[in-house]
Amino acid sequence: MVKRALLSVSDKTGIVEFARGLEELGVKIISTGGTAKIIRDAGIEVTDVSEVTGFPEMMGGRVKTLHPRIHGGLLCLRESEEHMEEASKEDISLIDMVAVNLYPFEVTVSKEGVELEEAIENIDIGGPTLLRSAAKNYRSVTVLSDPADYGRILKELRSSGVISDETRAELAVKAFRHTADYDAAIDTYLSKVLLGEEVLRLKFTDGVKLRYGENWHQEASFYKEPRLEGPSLAKAVQLHGKELSFNNYVDADNALQTVKELGNATPAVAIVKHNNPCGLSTGNTLLQALQAAWDGDPISAYGSIICTNETFDLEAAQFLNGKFVEIILAPDFTHDALEYLKNKSANLRLLKLPDIRESFGTNCTYKYIIGGMLKQSRDIGIYEKWESVTETPYPEEKRKLSEFCLKACKATKSNAVIIAHEYEPGSFMVLGMGAGQPNRVDSIRKLAATKAIENLKVIYEREESGIPFEEYCKNILSECVMVSDAFFPFDDSVIHASENNIRYIVSPGGSIRDGEVIETANRLNVSLVFTGMRHFLH
Repeated sequence: MVKRALLSVSDKTGIVEFARGLEELGVKIISTGGTAKIIRDAGIEVTDVSEVTGFPEMMGGRVKTLHPRIHGGLLCLRESEEHMEEASKEDISLIDMVAVNLYPFEVTVSKEGVELEEAIENIDIGGPTLLRSAAKNYRSVTVLSDPADYGRILKELRSSGVISDETRAELAVKAFRHTADYDAAIDTYLSKVLLGEEVLRLKFTDGVKLRYGENWHQEASFYKEPRLEGPSLAKAVQLHGKELSFNNYVDADNALQTVKELGNATPAVAIVKHNNPCGLSTGNTLLQALQAAWDGDPISAYGSIICTNETFDLEAAQFLNGKFVEIILAPDFTHDALEYLKNKSANLRLLKLPDIRESFGTNCTYKYIIGGMLKQSRDIGIYEKWESVTETPYPEEKRKLSEFCLKACKATKSNAVIIAHEYEPGSFMVLGMGAGQPNRVDSIRKLAATKAIENLKVIYEREESGIPFEEYCKNILSECVMVSDAFFPFDDSVIHASENNIRYIVSPGGSIRDGEVIETANRLNVSLVFTGMRHFLH
């Protein structure tokens, strides 16, 4: 039972209501400084810590709760006869509950121009000590480090008169986690300010074991970043299907980031296989975008992951009849689409992510290598300049298609080359993709161009245009845009593009042979734009 509670908080949110609730339950309240004042001013009876310790708060409040009559009351093992005798001998009364939150160190050091002295004064000493003492003895003491827990604790006390073992254990872990985060923030700040050393501390929680890792013989787990805002797979709700594997998370994250690049103005679909968008499209409807994305590489789409920024409807679900996909990630599913897809396969994972249209809550990415961690800012933006460098000007009407193509290229493993097509006015699709090659020329001639022609063959047979395929193909490719994620070290990339009737090329530029590349583009009547922004993805 809770007979005495110590309340000492920096964040006063809800503390008066909590104290009043405790008083109504007959709990005696001990408090310090400003907390005691605000509770007393509310007409609630409170005992100052100085009355318990026999010592005044001193040194500007730096020393007030660091005393045996406080920590003895918290750490005393109730089941130990020896402890209880010592507590009685030293006139130590037991404390059954602690509600403490800490000086706002992280808020303080996040302010621009904060002085070291101010930061140090906001390093809490007594607060973490109280939390750790109470949490260590959680079998007898309830510890609250978060005002959000006040209400449920009062509810539990009112309903049963006690705090359950499970609740005390949960709150103890929360308190230890809180002090660990607090100490990590102090370490990070002081290491930089006092030692000139950069320290990176990351925290991920709610770890779950996955079906397997990249391969069946590897074990894997997924952990969540607890305070991340915006869309994330960590927030996705699985509505159906078997559990996810390591590769499912990697591919689904790529699909999510790729769709996010296309914005929310129009329905968009990304189809990802082996961490590359093998299909990407926008359309006037979800079905149209899905059809066009699938046409981008029907073979690779087998066993893929689909992500869209639109609620998945029945028409889109029915389009997938007879097509094998691993995951569908969408902001929501209509009822009939959900039932249709559930009946389609017991294994198909359906992931709902309502805030998929929101902005990402982080500007950094991390990659672990053996013995170290790489941190970098996210690749935000698609170009720093838009410079038409050839005698044949790059047409402004190709700008939107080029921007779509750049966004697809950003999501594709280097060396990346994308060929994109405006298949209807204002609707775009990836027609051919070359990824992960040691050289850029192979990405063009062996992959992107070849794949574009293969995919056009499928579309041509469906459309029954009535003109010879060679003419059809030439006409389409001559209006396509090709984007490279990095500069062309030689002019051979432009030559191979031209051989496949590509007339519009976008590249970052920056090669020592840019002049040769431009000269070749002029000779072949190719329009070339330099953007000044590279998009390697490893």
